[in-house]
Amino acid sequence: MSLSTVFRRASSTVATLAFRAVRSPVSLRTGAVSAERLILGSQQLSRGSIISFSRFSSESVVTKKTADENLVSVLESEIECAVNEEAPDENVLEDKPEGFPFEIIDTPGERTVLLQRKFEDETIQVEVDSSAPYDDDEEEAEQNDDEEEQENSVKIRIPMVVSVSKGDGVCLEFGVSAYADEIVIDSLSIKHPEGSDNELAYEGPDFDDLDENLQKAFHRFLEIRGIKPSFTDFLADYVANKDSREYLQWLKDLKSFVEK
Repeated sequence: MSLSTVFRRASSTVATLAFRAVRSPVSLRTGAVSAERLILGSQQLSRGSIISFSRFSSESVVTKKTADENLVSVLESEIECAVNEEAPDENVLEDKPEGFPFEIIDTPGERTVLLQRKFEDETIQVEVDSSAPYDDDEEEAEQNDDEEEQENSVKIRIPMVVSVSKGDGVCLEFGVSAYADEIVIDSLSIKHPEGSDNELAYEGPDFDDLDENLQKAFHRFLEIRGIKPSFTDFLADYVANKDSREYLQWLKDLKSFVEK
């Protein structure tokens, strides 16, 4: 029942009792008392509703505040762990191997690292994903019973996309897996400039299906352009370090937002 309905009923009751009072003074006195009780009851109902709503709102605010404070506390703990256990190495570039030919383009906030260089009339760009630098060879590890052999079976793998382009915008794009002892070409395709009509272009066979001599020639093609297994360990350390930096900054950004 709404508050306005209560008041309307109270007013109607007072009017009826007043009409009866003309005929009976006793009835007027009794009716007036009843009407007064009814009006007082409706006022108490109104005050009770306001108090209950106020209490509900207060409890909601306290719950939100408590949840936010708890989240900030957990984030602070995670930040401390990230600093102590996975602290980024600011001197990682000092370990760059001799003869490393690429400029490293590392944009904060992005998950990839770009390597760039000029090679005669070509522009070579290598895109390395910092979130996926390792690949455990599980099948090989399961075949080894000795724990030390299992550790040795874990191979560092750096997935990369290597683009070799010339002035007309057309480029060769290689999907590459870089290991410490070899470079594996997973795919090879010719990429045309954006907007060109090449949706139905022939993409060629799988790289493994190419003639063995042709495969070796493409490996040599990449090697003289700087894609060598001797750089894999350095790249693995660099992208792992970047991943730690990005994770730490991500945690700090979350904490800053919650604290606003």
